[in-house]
Amino acid sequence: MTGEATIFLVLAIVIVWGGLLASILFLRSRPDSDSIPEGGEDDHREDDAPVERDT
Repeated sequence: MTGEATIFLVLAIVIVWGGLLASILFLRSRPDSDSIPEGGEDDHREDDAPVERDT
């Protein structure tokens, strides 16, 4: 491998693994958002849909 190829390989590895590490650290510092509503609650959106008939 040439010197340039080795430098680009190391740079690519640092960018990918560094981004992964930064994402993990960010998520550990802010695990949950309070602005997201709780799941599993029925909001009755399907009640407003038009009636589908099989004719």
